[in-house]
Formats: sequence, structure tokens, C-alpha cells
Amino acid sequence: MNLQGTFDWLRAGVFRVLNAASSHIPGGSIKAFGPNPGQIGAIMVINLERQPSRLRRTLRELNRFRTASGAPLTSITTRLAAVDARDGRGVASTADVDPAYVLGDQLYVQPDERLEQCFGVHQPIAMTRQEVAVARSHIEAWKAVAAGNEEYTLILEDDIWFRPGARSAIDRGWMAARNRFPGAEGPDLLYLSYLDAEGTADRRAVCRDLFRPARGLWFLSGYVLSQSAARKLLLAMPVKGPVDMWMNRRFGELRTLALSTPAILQRRDGGSDNSYSVLPYLARAGVIDADAVAPPSKVAVGPLFVWCDEVAKESVAMALSMLGLRVRVFDTYESMIGAENIPTLLSDFDALVEPQIEANVLVKLATDTKLKFLLDRSERCPLDLSSVPQTTVATFSSCNTDPERWAVLCDFLGLAKPVDPYPVGTPSEWRLFRDDRKNANRSREGAGPLVPRSDDSAWALTPASGWPAEPDPESSALTETGILLFSPPGHDPADFEPLEETFPGNLASFERQSIVHDREASTLILRVAPEPKLARPYRSGALASCASYQHGRFEADIKAASGGGLVTGFFLHRADPRQEIDFEITGDDPMSILLNVYFNPGDTGTSAAYGYRGSPCRIPLGFDASSDFHRYSIEWRPDSITWAVDGRVIHRRGSWDPTPIPHLPMKLHFNLWAPRSRELAGQVEPARLPATATFRNVRIT
Repeated sequence: MNLQGTFDWLRAGVFRVLNAASSHIPGGSIKAFGPNPGQIGAIMVINLERQPSRLRRTLRELNRFRTASGAPLTSITTRLAAVDARDGRGVASTADVDPAYVLGDQLYVQPDERLEQCFGVHQPIAMTRQEVAVARSHIEAWKAVAAGNEEYTLILEDDIWFRPGARSAIDRGWMAARNRFPGAEGPDLLYLSYLDAEGTADRRAVCRDLFRPARGLWFLSGYVLSQSAARKLLLAMPVKGPVDMWMNRRFGELRTLALSTPAILQRRDGGSDNSYSVLPYLARAGVIDADAVAPPSKVAVGPLFVWCDEVAKESVAMALSMLGLRVRVFDTYESMIGAENIPTLLSDFDALVEPQIEANVLVKLATDTKLKFLLDRSERCPLDLSSVPQTTVATFSSCNTDPERWAVLCDFLGLAKPVDPYPVGTPSEWRLFRDDRKNANRSREGAGPLVPRSDDSAWALTPASGWPAEPDPESSALTETGILLFSPPGHDPADFEPLEETFPGNLASFERQSIVHDREASTLILRVAPEPKLARPYRSGALASCASYQHGRFEADIKAASGGGLVTGFFLHRADPRQEIDFEITGDDPMSILLNVYFNPGDTGTSAAYGYRGSPCRIPLGFDASSDFHRYSIEWRPDSITWAVDGRVIHRRGSWDPTPIPHLPMKLHFNLWAPRSRELAGQVEPARLPATATFRNVRIT
């Protein structure tokens, strides 16, 4: 399990150049490989069908070396088709893999006091689709070894290279392993590649070239497996949790050894596209301080015109958005689009779904070779495409399954298929991908950067000049509405649960003891103070509602914390996909408030988690939010978000102003935290600590 950060582009470039140069230098003969008894007789490379370049690189690396008889290692190498996480059938439930495991399994391999204290050893975790696919790929390798004719097989993943000195290290290690287990037995499992779990691996010394691991090795990039061991692993199934973690539990059952220093390493010029199930827990516990997977780049496809029926267009729009396109959906009652509007639309959006276009404009579109057209059936199209190159037209007409729809979209647009299921989408009345800005065609000239820097993901338009606009005078007051939940947190804490975690970018760890319920005043107090004994320099508090809500009004009376480097938060949040609606008061500027929205597309369970900065704006309050209580309200509707203070609307957004509106259930959160970013809230002032933020009169309607 590779939890290391991706190498920066410079190091990756240097590695690529040096590795390409060394690929022409013979590596010599590795006597451990050959057809004789006691030698490694086969090599198996696990490789995805859609990644032939990785296979070529691995074969080029293997071709540098020879067996004991002088044959190239490629002569004993076969490719094993990896299970693709993007194939729903490949990661469907089987008897081979149990995707449910507990945090204690992770801690067995890599103990971490912060992680254990934050969640406990019994915290349930579900494997990601990528982890299931990797596990099943290795299981298929074990099946092939068990059914094969070779006594020993080297199993490789396709992102490896042989470090300098690998030839002699493998030969010495293999000879020592055979001597360790003389006769016909030999070793069951020999790690040629691994990562010591942050230096915590339990090593039992064997000799200068080998050790016997008790636990603490990540990776299955390169390991020698005996035929008898493959059969033992198959009998021990199902694999429960990530396969490299599960293998640590097998060390006591197998004759397991590892080279003192890995001879095979993972390449440095390509980041992993795997998603790891433990990462959210590591981030929340403060074990890692950065998102392990960087947000993908915006796609450069389109313009795309889509025509389909009313039922299909919501799911098509969501699917295109999940691929990274900015999508605008039209309704049948909307005005016809003239030629003068097309350039503006295509400057904002990559795909237009069911656009109502004037007939003379349609004729011109059919002659534009830069455009692409997607249809669910050919008769849906309002223009004649007979003269258009067929490479610019795709249809869903023969698609009966969701994987087929993904295949049509991704092959047509030249994009990788997501691992997530094809989406259902939202009801059309929610207006998720409609353009509900008050003036969608207004000029973007002069639109300056917001503080902090606004989101650059695919789902944020550049805000218009003068954004955010002042609310309309006639709609500046919130209307009264019925109360679904009235819960002063200090009076009825059962509606909210304390959080014991943190997150990337937070200098404070959230601890239960930093939350005080003043029952007489019916208030909840969050207290931030220095805490040198914790992994983070400060201790503070956070709560989240036990229930999730889909739309509604969320209100609280808040007296914010004062002081640089502090943020008082009142917000809605969810993960998978990440969505969020924020009220944040920064202690260095309590005369204003920071509003923010994070949007990522997909149905519940979709893995999209980028959109890191959101679409923030600062609004002047006209008072000091840290000096007294004021009522803060978020009204979240399917087609809009409205923020109000003391009943007065201060900001309102519609869809695509500048992001779509979050559409999935979220929990209500309160917190007091200390950002690492001085740009966001200034620098923490130790002389003003401890500091508190106080909440009361929480209403959800």
C-alpha cells in the first residue's frame, strides 16, 4: 500500500531520463533464475489491458537481465491480465475477497497511537474498488502459480524497476534463503520489493542479506512465491482488507523472508491512481497533512452537444460532469438560442444538453468540424448529421447496461472510465446543471481572484466582475418556516456527536474534552488551547449532527472566537463525493464572514473528492462577530443557497453561480480550528489563547 506522496515533476523527469539511458545497459546474469530445481523458473507481470505502455517498460527492464543459462528474463515472463477497478464485474462480491475490515488490521502492520486513539481498533473500514481489484489480481496470480509447473515464480506489478546492485542482491538473497530452508522445502515467500511501515517493521535477523518479517511490510510489487505457498494462500482466503495488509497476517503461516534492502523499487515517474480506504482516517487523525491524491486536471474536450430524452438527460449530464466537463442542461420551455449566444455558452460550458437552438444555427453547427454530438438515439437529433464525420458522433442506441454507457462516453471523448457506477442523476426540478445565475451572460472581465484562491476544478466558473452581487432588496429577509428540530447542543447533546479527529491543514486536534456544555445557559462552548503533548500544537473541539439532511434551513446563534489564526465554523459537509456549504468567521477579521461552497458530482458513494478550495467570498457584517451572539442561517434548497445573518439575507447563489448546488445529504457541523494557511486567517497569537467559540439555539427546519 503506497501511502507516500507523488514525486515532484523534476525528480520524476530526472528518473525517466536516467532509467531510459540505463535500459540500454546490460544488467548481467541473475543465477537465481533458471529451469533447474531450486531456481525461480517463471516471472509473471500483472498488467491492466488499458496500460500497455507500463507493460512495455517492465519488459524492457527485464530484458536487461539474463537467467543462469544466458536467456533473457523476458523468455520466462508472461503477462497476467489485472482486474480493472473500472469494471463493475471485476470488483463484484466474490468468495475470494471480503472488503470489510477494521482499523486494527491496519494498526497490526503499522502501529500509530494517534490513529488508534482517534478511532479505536474496531473502527470498520470498507475497501475501495481499486483495493478490491488489486487483491483479486494477486489472487489470480496465485491461482496461476498453484496450477502451473514451476516450483517458484516471481510476481511483479508493472510499475517496477531494478535498483543498481539488484542482480547481486537477488542472487545473495536467494542463496541465503535456500540455505535457510535446505532440501526440497525452500522459502514459501521472499520479498524482493517492499516498504518498511515507517520503520516499524518487526524484523527477525537471519543473516546479512535477509531477515524474517513478523509484520510491518507494505507493497506486493515484487515477491517470489512457491507453488506450495500459493496453494496455502488460496486455502486461507478470503482476502480481508487490502491484500498487502492481509499478507502480513500470513507471515507466521509461511516460511517468509525479505531481502535486507529491496532490490526492486516502484518507478518514480508515475503516481498511483489507486484509492486507499484508510486515507480518510489517516487525514482525520492528523497522521498525514496533505491529500494523498492530487485533483486531476480539467479535461480538454468539447464543445459537445447532447440530445436525449427527458429521463436520460439528468444522468447523462451527471456522467459528463463526473468526467470533468462543465455541463449546462436546458429545458423544453426555455427560449431558443440564437447565433449570438453560442460563443458565450461555449466559453462557459463544455457540454450543452438538450439545447433549444434556432434552425439556421443548427445548419451552421452541422458544418463545424470542431464540434461533437452525443445522442441516445439518432432520431433525437434536430439536425442532419449525414455529412458530419462519424468520429464526431456517438450514440447510446445499443447500450443496455451502465458499463456500456461509460464505454461509449469515454471512448468517444478519449477519457479514462471512472471506477464509480454510472450515475442516476437528480430530478430535473432540482435544476442541478441549469444555469441559474441572475445574469448568465454578464461580462467576466475584471473578475479578480478571491481570498482564499477560488477553486480551479471543472465545476467552478470564473465569477463575474463584481461577484458576489448584492441581494435583491425585496428578498433581503428570510421567511418564517416550521421547525423540524430545535436543539440547543448544551441541552440535548444526543442530536450531535463530538468529533475526535483533525484534517489536513488544521493545526489543532479535535478532542472531546475541549467541548463544554453550559446547561444553565443552554450553550455549547468550543475551546482552543496549546497542547504540546499532541501531534498537533493545539487542542480544540468539533461536533457533527448524528443525522444527515437533504435541503432545509440550518440556524444557530454564534459568538465567534477572536484572535488571529482561528476559524469558527458552522457548515454542512459530506464525503464521497465531497460537498460542503460553509459559514466561517476568521478571528483576524471578525467584521466580515467567509462563505463557501464545495461541489463534486456523482451519486452517493462516488469517490470524487476534489474541489479543494471551493468558491469562497467575504461579506462585510457591519459588526464584530466575536463580541456578541448573532443568528447565522443557511437555507439550502434544490435550486439555491441563501445565507442570512440576523434574518437579513447577505448572499444567494443559484446553480452555476459559480458552481452547481450540492445535492446529496450532509451533516451539520460546528468547529473551532487553526488553519495552517496564514492567508486564510492570519497567524495564531499565543497570548490570546485559550480562546472560545460559543453556540446556542440550533434550529433545523
